[in-house]
Amino acid sequence: MLETFTSATNSPYDDAPFRSRLSFDLDVDICVVGAGLAGLTVALEAARLGASVAVLEGRHVGWNASGHQLGTVMPGYSLPIGDLIERVGLDDARELWAMSKEGADYVRAAATEEAMPGIALTEGALEVSNVDVGEMLISRLQTLSEDFETEVEGWQLDRVRDQLGTARYFHGIYYPRAFQIDGRKYIHGLAVLARRAGARIFEDTPVVSIDSSGIRKRIVTPSARLRASHIVLTGNVHLGTPLRRLSETLLPVWRYAAVTEPLGDRLGEILAFKGSVVDSDGIDHFRIVDGDRLMWASPETTWDARPRRFGPVIQRRIATIFPQLGKVPIADVFGGAVGVTVHGMPQIGQLRKGLWVASGFGRQGLNTSAMAGQVIARSILWGEDRWKLFSPFELVWAGGVTGRVAGHLIGLWGRGHSAAAGALARYREGARVRERVREARLAEANRQAGTRPPRRPPGEPRPVRPQPPRSA
Repeated sequence: MLETFTSATNSPYDDAPFRSRLSFDLDVDICVVGAGLAGLTVALEAARLGASVAVLEGRHVGWNASGHQLGTVMPGYSLPIGDLIERVGLDDARELWAMSKEGADYVRAAATEEAMPGIALTEGALEVSNVDVGEMLISRLQTLSEDFETEVEGWQLDRVRDQLGTARYFHGIYYPRAFQIDGRKYIHGLAVLARRAGARIFEDTPVVSIDSSGIRKRIVTPSARLRASHIVLTGNVHLGTPLRRLSETLLPVWRYAAVTEPLGDRLGEILAFKGSVVDSDGIDHFRIVDGDRLMWASPETTWDARPRRFGPVIQRRIATIFPQLGKVPIADVFGGAVGVTVHGMPQIGQLRKGLWVASGFGRQGLNTSAMAGQVIARSILWGEDRWKLFSPFELVWAGGVTGRVAGHLIGLWGRGHSAAAGALARYREGARVRERVREARLAEANRQAGTRPPRRPPGEPRPVRPQPPRSA
């Protein structure tokens, strides 16, 4: 699944007064490094189970990709389902998929208006194809519904285009149990719930060093020291110098999103579908927000840049998919960096006794970080071992600068290949339409020819018509 983004609207949690820098020595059961989606879920669940928890965040809650997402929640992983089965076998693939569904259920249970006012939950997500792959669609539907017990519907071309108002897409898979929320309010809502459960969150507190040997682990920050029985690393590509070897197993990928100005009634006249839409090549991801605005995520890049630079890029993408809208005005552009693993699965598990990791959520989705938080909290406090299902997906070096260059080139090739394949598919569709029109005209001409009298062969004298008798 693709990574997601939220609008830059103000959140009631943005200026929460209870978070401060750690300025005194502290002793806890669990120390979580990183106050993103996974880290706050670990803190919330561990605190609910009775552990003393401290969260150390080098900047502030949700400052990076966790606070800038489209908010789409649906089952699955970045690794295609066929590759997942090939890697771990059908039985373990089913278990992993079931865990991803549990993560989606966790977010749905937490993201209520009572717990997180203004969360704005809406239902349904549609994955559409850029090319005409009807047979592959049927095969995938059977795999998801029969082998993985996932509620899905296959949408034929006519229905996809009727709902989306564009000829760019062909078939689609509709997930009725998927949903979307205001992602920024969700991340700050998690912080509020974690604090209420007893977790302590310290912002502006980067980790200087970690000593994970011994029963009690030691963490040093610029202004205090902390000891804990367990350390959970959730900082992804921003873990910094003390954990550089871990952060180098992740390829940093930036993705930017934009929110348009209000587009009025014309948006609803074109785009009837109210859920999230993501294409099968991972290039475009969009949905309607606030009734008449479009929120749209751009293609990925492996290099950091100013968000405003991507405003025109997203404008062009919108005009390409929906030419009826033309050049829409952009109200805001934002984004963040995520860590992408080489194997396409998240990193979840125990590195050594008492040292845990939950990272690599780039392209994974909100459900996966929620599931990881649950799994690690229960593994520490209940002794569960479901994290071992992720053991086949080891920490693999992402290639450093060379890996980023290669990732950028692969991304360019992938987008170019997708554009060419889509153009070819639309050309073939147009050719089929023209052929059907030609055949229909030929059939009509033959029908018309069958009602006319037969032609006189060449050289045969014209028959003489009998003349009526003249009257006297």
